Amino acid sequence: MARKALGRGLEALLPSGEEIREIPISEIHHSSLQPRREIKNLDELVRSIKQKGILQPVLLRKSKEGYELVYGHRRFEAAKLAGLEKIPAVIRELSDREVLELAIIENVQREDLNPIEEALAYKKLIQEFGLTQEEIAQRVGKDRSTIANKLRLLSLPEEAKKALMEGKITEGHARALLGIKSEEKRKKVLQEILTGKKTVREVERKAKARDPHIKALEDELSSYLGTKVRIVKGRKKGKIEIEFYSLDELDRLLELIKGEER
Repeated sequence: MARKALGRGLEALLPSGEEIREIPISEIHHSSLQPRREIKNLDELVRSIKQKGILQPVLLRKSKEGYELVYGHRRFEAAKLAGLEKIPAVIRELSDREVLELAIIENVQREDLNPIEEALAYKKLIQEFGLTQEEIAQRVGKDRSTIANKLRLLSLPEEAKKALMEGKITEGHARALLGIKSEEKRKKVLQEILTGKKTVREVERKAKARDPHIKALEDELSSYLGTKVRIVKGRKKGKIEIEFYSLDELDRLLELIKGEER
């Protein structure tokens, strides 16, 4: 299936010819479906709005309180800071699922979400709206493996997730931490990262100190199934762990394992 073209801004998401209206800022509120927790670095955009105005309308849908902001959160916040009383907007009827999809597309394209916010947004699409990882990948223009890797970050302990959200550790650090299964060892390594004693490569080496044959099998299975696979080898027995995030995803995996065509 061809991946949807993204990255062209609001024009790619709105039909041509929709009416643009001037809406009072006081009647607009943020959507509860907005995945971004905070908006930073607006100074340059505020200056631009003061000089040239808003060149691209925001997207709204009607709500009981007035209008819900769907797309254009940075412009909306910058407009308030610039002292504008009204903002150009397109108003459209949208479902909650469409609102969340558009918000995610906007933020992912502009890299406005930290990795945990992005993962939580994908999780919401899966759990509340029934999308598969493949469908999400098509909507945001990423590989399914990228979506799966983002979702895996949610299995980190709270302290590590908080550090990642605050930019105290990198996503590379976080992925490397996922390879350390001992909770006690993971906490120790996290503290070493936070104090600057461990680089990403050092954490990865610590996590990958395993049987290379087992690791190769894991990689082969992960590539085939399109999700994280871990082989746990014991003295007398072992097990294979396969990650999934929805019943639809489980069905897809079962079909692959059985060798069935979708």
